[in-house]
Amino acid sequence: MLVKTYGSAVYGVEAITITIEVNVSSGKFTSIVGLADNAVKESLERMESAIKTNGYHFPRTKVVVNLAPADIRKSGTAFDLPIAIGTLAASDQFENAEKLSEYVIMGELSLDGSIRPIKGALPIAIQARKENFKGLILPKQNAREAAMVNNLKVYGVEHLNDVINFFIDENTLQPTIVNTREEFAHAQSDYEIDFCDVKGQENIKRALEIAAAGGHNAILIGPPGAGKTMLAKRLPTILPPLTLQEALETTKIHSVAGKLPENATLISKRPFRSPHHTISDAGLVGGGGIPQPGEISLAHNGVLFLDELPEFKRTVLEVMRQPMEERKIIISRAKVALEFPASFMLIASMNPCPCGFYNHPEKECTCPPGAVQKYLNKISGPLLDRIDLHVEVTPVAFSELSSVHKSEKSEAIRERVIKAMERQSERYKDNPGVYCNAQMSSKMLKEICVITQAGSNLLKVAMERLNLSARAYDRILKVSRTIADLAGTDDIKVEHLAEAIQYRSLDREGWAG
Repeated sequence: MLVKTYGSAVYGVEAITITIEVNVSSGKFTSIVGLADNAVKESLERMESAIKTNGYHFPRTKVVVNLAPADIRKSGTAFDLPIAIGTLAASDQFENAEKLSEYVIMGELSLDGSIRPIKGALPIAIQARKENFKGLILPKQNAREAAMVNNLKVYGVEHLNDVINFFIDENTLQPTIVNTREEFAHAQSDYEIDFCDVKGQENIKRALEIAAAGGHNAILIGPPGAGKTMLAKRLPTILPPLTLQEALETTKIHSVAGKLPENATLISKRPFRSPHHTISDAGLVGGGGIPQPGEISLAHNGVLFLDELPEFKRTVLEVMRQPMEERKIIISRAKVALEFPASFMLIASMNPCPCGFYNHPEKECTCPPGAVQKYLNKISGPLLDRIDLHVEVTPVAFSELSSVHKSEKSEAIRERVIKAMERQSERYKDNPGVYCNAQMSSKMLKEICVITQAGSNLLKVAMERLNLSARAYDRILKVSRTIADLAGTDDIKVEHLAEAIQYRSLDREGWAG
């Protein structure tokens, strides 16, 4: 007897529905066809044990399992459950097998028949709704994640018997219901850390506020222990809250990567990723035999923090150039090309030299001549070109550390950032793909960043006096536009330009001696 069940395979951040055909006929041997990898082929052993343990029998005749479309590679253990259900239905071991066509079934089987969680439940649920399936049956740990998709009944199961009993009598299981919007709104501003925890460092807080308001990339340069990492970790608390659409995109990526905790729903806070400097190219941009999202995709709609930037391998940093511009990464393999979104804010931190005390107000730098320049040369010009703000961090004085005065809270800073972002949304509403000042093209720069004669004179003096490079010119204009937005003015004033000029430390000739 031939029976069809339905499952799903995840490619990139999208899912493809897979038809699982099981035919029990006369003969011997059991086989799985349809370009299945080893994990799928091993499902036969798990399935046989689960079926026998629960009092059913595994057919001793010929069993052929076909995973269609047969030219797409299938991987992972999530096909165990639909294959087992199909085999039991094809060997007439439970009633109402015709209902199988109404549901997508996914789950990994244990030897005793209990069901383990899977990856990518959210994209699977989205695809099931798109193809008008009545419901989705999957492990209980993934049910809340999939239930975020409306107009689709999601059933969380813990055991093989739960699924069999469900097809005999549908009242044995209740669909999982999640009030997505309510939960999402409740968890949005629930941060454990806050900018008011940081003593002093008002200039750095200001720089990060500008970076958050205009979507600018920033680099923090300063000695060890000055608070670079501490400040960077608090950046997500001043970014505008995620919209429902952004949250859905972010959750899909984390679901595919298997990074969501059990019983999770929508990611409500902007992601903050801080990979170690020993990371490989594939670890950062994504890849592998079965391409998985890398750190830049996991930081989508959030912050990618690269601590100790010069310590990263040069090749690793260079692969980021293109995604930073295009805000997506395409991973191409011989048989498949997958696209992962990668719209992130880059925040980097570094010591100014190997010993860490160059430009320190009190301690002497012990590096030999030329070491500072050599250390800085580890970061390529094109990558620095994509970083708008260079912020020098100095150690906090004892008087500020011991002060009882409370700093400004993240909430107050976030309100200013949101207002500045709203001005930008209004400005760029006719330019698709541009959402903030950092994404302006050279053509738009000339139209939007118009400066007065006094401003032009100031910029000319700064370029000559500080020996700023040509790359600094555009960046200064973009940053000054963001500072003007934070101030709530349409015109770029002289003071806005003056503030933007001070954020170009690394462009000064002779900065490194």
